[in-house]
Amino acid sequence: MRKDTVNLLASYVDALRPIIYINHFDFKVIDNSIEYIAANAKCIEFNNALGLIDFKTKSPMLRCDLEHFLELTMDDGFEQETFIILKDIHRELNSPKIIALLKRIADNNLYNDEYNTTIFILSETIVIPAELENIITVYDIPLPNISEILDIINDFINDMKIDVEEDIINDIALSFKGLKEFQIKQILNLAYQNGGRINKEDKTLILREKEQFIKKSGMLEIVTFKETIDDIGGLENLKDWLMRRSKVFDNLDKAIKFGVDVPKGIMIIGMPGCGKSLTAKATASLFKIPLLRLDVGRLLGKYIGESEENMRKALKLSEAISPCVLWIDEIEKAFAGVGVEGSGNDVTTRLFGQFLTWMQEKENTVFIVATANDISKIPPEFLRKGRFDELFFVNLPNGEERRKILDIHLRKRNKYNRELDLISLIKVTEGFNGADLEAVVKDTIECAFIDERNIITTQDLLKSINDTKSISKILGDKIKEIENAIKNMDIKQASNKDMC
Repeated sequence: MRKDTVNLLASYVDALRPIIYINHFDFKVIDNSIEYIAANAKCIEFNNALGLIDFKTKSPMLRCDLEHFLELTMDDGFEQETFIILKDIHRELNSPKIIALLKRIADNNLYNDEYNTTIFILSETIVIPAELENIITVYDIPLPNISEILDIINDFINDMKIDVEEDIINDIALSFKGLKEFQIKQILNLAYQNGGRINKEDKTLILREKEQFIKKSGMLEIVTFKETIDDIGGLENLKDWLMRRSKVFDNLDKAIKFGVDVPKGIMIIGMPGCGKSLTAKATASLFKIPLLRLDVGRLLGKYIGESEENMRKALKLSEAISPCVLWIDEIEKAFAGVGVEGSGNDVTTRLFGQFLTWMQEKENTVFIVATANDISKIPPEFLRKGRFDELFFVNLPNGEERRKILDIHLRKRNKYNRELDLISLIKVTEGFNGADLEAVVKDTIECAFIDERNIITTQDLLKSINDTKSISKILGDKIKEIENAIKNMDIKQASNKDMC
């Protein structure tokens, strides 16, 4: 652990913080830090399986439960300075007797000059009973910064006696951002065992290992995709903006050293079925980074504070996976009811505030893609300048975009031929969105297969178009509402107006 981090822990002890809750998984690192600051203090450790154990040797001394352990050790602070180390007891913190005993020790520490005991609770899960909120200090061990990551890599390289170019070291160091020291060392060892060296290709290994964290957490979904920027028909302004930013992600280390701010993200607002979700996938493909989806509904818990803790973990996890694209689909539904009084909505409002604060303060390489259909339901705080790099409006595709979308879907299925007159279909597809046009192509190809025809014609496409009910006919009034809401807002058009 870093020296300044250990010093902060020591300062909490000196300030008579009675209970210090350390949220971390590597108990060995924490033990070393506690031992460092203990000086003449007596250290007593509780283990769920073994009861009271020797802090240094980890040998069992007395088998007992937590209640009995606290009763036995609560008066030790009268004899000498005492550190009580409790590991993975978060499930016991709902017991009134345990809460009462912890409060008794804390009160003695705060109000009795002849008593000196500090309780350390070590756990990866934070559970804080309301009765103990005011006397618990949550202590988060910061993740290694880029300078410390470079030190870890260089120490490993020197120990292994291998040569690695400086550019490669700087490049993979950025990929390690968000990981703990223990995890970085594990991955370096794995990379070395695989090839006896460290090179640029190990970024793929780092990403694969990071994906394991996602799968184990259940907080985020890692999205697999094949879509690329070429699969988007039209939206030229949006694609051009993304392609320019891809140069930053392609050269992150150089860009940051040059003084470039890492792009924060974009919000895409507009009609359903017009390529918003496709753009999220194409962005991850263009930037060559993983795509994570955040479903706020999955974070909601049944206990007080559980939802907020889940959000904290999800955001922290996205930082650990960074650089990545964090996709929040239909964000207006994710934070529905923000600002409206009511128990359920109060939780959503707190989650929304937590997410906004993170967006404002984040200094990582998590690129957010938020998509929304109904701008009227988006909390206005989201639309403020500075939250996102840019806001884009995706309208129904214009004529040239509709031709491109048909062309893309036909070529993807190997059914494009030079005899097709797609230009003639522009007028009859007025009001169709991208999903409608894809359905037209799918239906046409299916009919050709059933009729045992290898080639499809313009007439075949026209028949499918006539049989398809476009989104404009189904949701005409809603589309007008969306268009009217956008008119008076400073939102960039995703499509190029010069296109017909």
